[in-house]
Amino acid sequence: MIKLQGKLPRNLYLACSGGVDSMAVLDFLNRNHRLHVLHFDHGTAHGERARAFLERYCTEKQIPLTVGETHGTIPPGPSREEWWRKQRYAFLDKFDYANTPIITCHHLDDCVETWVWSSLHGTGKWIPYRRNRVIRPFRLTRKRNFELWCQLNNVPWIEDDSNVDTSYTRNYIRHEMMPHVLKVNPGIHKTIAKKVREDVID
Repeated sequence: MIKLQGKLPRNLYLACSGGVDSMAVLDFLNRNHRLHVLHFDHGTAHGERARAFLERYCTEKQIPLTVGETHGTIPPGPSREEWWRKQRYAFLDKFDYANTPIITCHHLDDCVETWVWSSLHGTGKWIPYRRNRVIRPFRLTRKRNFELWCQLNNVPWIEDDSNVDTSYTRNYIRHEMMPHVLKVNPGIHKTIAKKVREDVID
């Protein structure tokens, strides 16, 4: 159901939003690993709810939790998505020590959407396995399998209402473009999965 790419050590940081993907991974990894959850609060109304949700969950499960926050206002130029992404990684980079990997919950659907998005700009790339100490070992798992894991194991999660807001480029690709992409190439997930498997894991 959940496919793990590469071997993971006992101690891990986990970047967790509180959404279905990251809560499935949290439950999956917490069974055999010692976790420290890292959550980034984007300063939105949903951010407050997600933060409170994770604080309750991690307290109940006795899992250490560290929360980061946005600083300043979005400057002119970059999109909200890009500015938030840089803020998140600046937060995660603070934990780049002691050879402890930081796990993110990117999945195969993310890789396909990234390939479609980047192809429109002439690059055609997918999400890499590693970025410094950040690794993405779930790139071969479909999002629907994370949803199924949570349903079968009674794992709670919190929905972000902005995920259906197509003013965000990622959501526009996911909700408006991907149905058409799948009509043209119903096997695109298998195609990108093959590329993902070819990535070198060190």
